[in-house]
Amino acid sequence: MRAASENTQQVVDMQDNRMVVRLLHAGDEACFHALFRRYYKPLCTYATRFVTIDRAEELVQDTMMWLWEHRMTLLPEMPLKSLLFTIVKNKSINSASRHTVRNRIFRELARDCEAEFDDPDFYLEGELMRRLNEALDKLPAEFRQTFRMHRLEGMTHREIAEALHVSPQTVNYRIGQTVRLLRDELREYWPLIALVLGSRLS
Repeated sequence: MRAASENTQQVVDMQDNRMVVRLLHAGDEACFHALFRRYYKPLCTYATRFVTIDRAEELVQDTMMWLWEHRMTLLPEMPLKSLLFTIVKNKSINSASRHTVRNRIFRELARDCEAEFDDPDFYLEGELMRRLNEALDKLPAEFRQTFRMHRLEGMTHREIAEALHVSPQTVNYRIGQTVRLLRDELREYWPLIALVLGSRLS
């Protein structure tokens, strides 16, 4: 990390989202440390709904480090609080899915948490959504349709296959190709898009 600017205020107003993002873009360590102190414990507490406290701390630390390393992808209109909780939620659910049986109680908990924070699409408004739509418009119509049914409507691969009268393998191929092409087209923003949308990109 670069040293904090001499002009940085000693106390950073975490409520001023645009200012915080601007300072992060500038590589301001003081701002990042203030953000870390403000959200570390709440994020760890939230993550323990899915994983152990030790694992929760690892995931939150990974999230905060990701935020610093990819700070240039942040947009001023993106609320950092909700963004951080969404990323930690996705990481926690993915981690829990790999180490526990996905029983009814876990699935219900995951569904309940979906409504606790802003919908992931909220973060794709404005400039990021414009860039995503522009990239999608360059793809074949059947790729766009399949991807939007999966991402926007939350349909499973099998449900899409039945609706479009194609095989599940065709749906898998279209979504896989769409993700690959979007990753190439939006390489600058892809880490952020992938974390926000989480499993909805698979």
